[in-house]
Amino acid sequence: HVQLVESGGGSVQAGGSLRLSCATSGFSFGYWCMGWFRQAPGREREGVAAIYTTGGYTYYADSVKGRFTISQDNAKNTVYLQMNSLKPEDTALYYCAAAVVPVAGACRPNMDYRDWGQGTQVTVS
Repeated sequence: HVQLVESGGGSVQAGGSLRLSCATSGFSFGYWCMGWFRQAPGREREGVAAIYTTGGYTYYADSVKGRFTISQDNAKNTVYLQMNSLKPEDTALYYCAAAVVPVAGACRPNMDYRDWGQGTQVTVS
């Protein structure tokens, strides 16, 4: 079955960087939409980035565009979220999510995902 394991979270000062990883298993790395979400206490869950694994098409929420970069390593079946110029408002629990979609146009950060990881905490002070 599909497993998603996030890592790379931590504490960083404002302006710093972190790279999150989402190690996947249980499926072939094609025709999937892989997304990164975040949820801060008292706030709604927000989809921040997505990548369509066939072709590497990427999508970003306006709140992170220009600062975050989502990427994939097909050999390692891993998706990354490079986060630069971090702000205190980026503090949240970050989740990796996966869904099968037939075409890249259906892949979006805030779409419905089927499978989820456990999350990794990012704290920016």
